[in-house]
Amino acid sequence: MRSLRTFVLAAIISIAVGGIASADVKLPAVIGDNMVLQQGAELPFWGWAEPGEGVTVTIGGKSVSATTAADGRWFVRVPSVTKFGVVEVVVAGKNSLTLKNVLIGDVWVCSGQSNMQWRVLESTGAKEEIPAAKHPTIRLFKVERQTALEPQTDVEGKWVECSPESIGEFSAVAYFFGRELHLRLNRPMGLIEAAYSGCGAESWISDATLKADPFYQQLLEKSAADNRDPSRANTPNRATVLYNGVIAPLQPFAIRGAIWYQGEQNAARAHQYRTLFPALIEDWRRTWGQGDFPFLFVQLPNYLPDKTKPDHSPEPESSAWAELRDAQRQTLSAPNTGMAVTIDLGDPRDIHPKNKVEVGRRLARQALSVAYGQSLFASGPLYRSMTIAGNEAHLQFYDVGGGLAAKGSELKGFAIAGADQKFVWAKASIVGNKVIVSSDQVPRPVSVRYGWADNPDCNLCNKEGLPASPFRTDDWPGVTTNVVK
Repeated sequence: MRSLRTFVLAAIISIAVGGIASADVKLPAVIGDNMVLQQGAELPFWGWAEPGEGVTVTIGGKSVSATTAADGRWFVRVPSVTKFGVVEVVVAGKNSLTLKNVLIGDVWVCSGQSNMQWRVLESTGAKEEIPAAKHPTIRLFKVERQTALEPQTDVEGKWVECSPESIGEFSAVAYFFGRELHLRLNRPMGLIEAAYSGCGAESWISDATLKADPFYQQLLEKSAADNRDPSRANTPNRATVLYNGVIAPLQPFAIRGAIWYQGEQNAARAHQYRTLFPALIEDWRRTWGQGDFPFLFVQLPNYLPDKTKPDHSPEPESSAWAELRDAQRQTLSAPNTGMAVTIDLGDPRDIHPKNKVEVGRRLARQALSVAYGQSLFASGPLYRSMTIAGNEAHLQFYDVGGGLAAKGSELKGFAIAGADQKFVWAKASIVGNKVIVSSDQVPRPVSVRYGWADNPDCNLCNKEGLPASPFRTDDWPGVTTNVVK
């Protein structure tokens, strides 16, 4: 009998405790101990509690309250905090949560596919970099990868201080980017790694944005077909599944901007990427609700055998990777964007080049210019315009810095064509801040291409040593299509 009473009493206590726990204020994973909150921005806080429960968030003496809705969710926006450094955060309802070791600084989302996911421990110099990664005011949040057919409300992950113990498994590009900014700006940095290998850009875009444009109907149809195929249920290259599983749960956590390293998976549909990539940027800005925040990206590096180099091929060839790079270059027309050119940092035998330190540095230069308004040369030469003078094409550039230069030897990597659209290798020379291109085989030039190959042999740069982006002056059909396979 006593045994039965004991069991019943234990059950009642368990139910009571469970009822109390269900009423506790809860927070999403991205809001927690060790986090960085965005300086100078209104700070969204959200979570769950018992319907009708009052919740108050206090940050540095500023308090905002809300009442939990019928679905168990609450949301507040705390006024901005302007001072960098440590801040106390308390979230109180029927229970009270005091978040420890929180900093006010800058927060960057670091997303893309495997080259963004690539870990510090796999990168060049890891043996020296990891022991030196003692930066307690750089904070890391690694989103555990998940795909989803509908937008999720939370992710798995936690904020940790940057240390030799924590940095090895973190994104190398994200870390070297954040470290460069941390050292140059002397402020806390919060880095959110939200990357997934083998994904297409369409995976990171919301369903609403794709449905709004008939051009993307094929992407949605393929995704729907994949949903009926159990073998493809968890693949990361279906439309919307990474936006739903990785990005939506982070929104609207206040951020300074985003960095992006992706495109390899879309190279076969590079023409589509011209609109798909800008659509992704616009989608994130709309759904995050923070206006046109800085969006910086890595242009694909050189890759694959060097069959298209002038000394290995009788004439220039088409290239899907070149088309994808050009689609990325064209995306610079969107506001508050910046591109790190890496055409000199790739590995023809490895789609995952190991020199992530320099990639991070070049992205940081873009951030210093685009996000922080510093006056510096953030980019190598970018094609601006072309004029024809007789049999010569005269090319003008943005971002010439201290002047145009050829890295290492005479200028190379240029091809020229007439109206027949047949390209031949061309002579190129620097005259002031122009490049003059010609060929005896093309008496009336119409178009010039530079670095137009998977793994081009090209060497135009500015005197600051930053490489020029590959480009073309024409818009002739290429080798890629919009067909999703």
